[in-house]
Amino acid sequence: MTEIQLYTKLSKLPPALKAEVNDFVDFLLSKKKKAVKAKKPKFGYAKGQFKMSPDFDEPLNDFKEYTE
Repeated sequence: MTEIQLYTKLSKLPPALKAEVNDFVDFLLSKKKKAVKAKKPKFGYAKGQFKMSPDFDEPLNDFKEYTE
């Protein structure tokens, strides 16, 4: 849909519906701004939330047949 087609449809609406369309357009624009302003996670933000088992680096016996 082109801008001209949209404007033509909009010009046919009564004033109350034009106000509603205006509010909806404002909502969409604010929604777009919020999506753009997503914050980047900071380094170390999840520190202490994950724990690794002490044997994490040990070889797995399940794959022993493939390493021989």
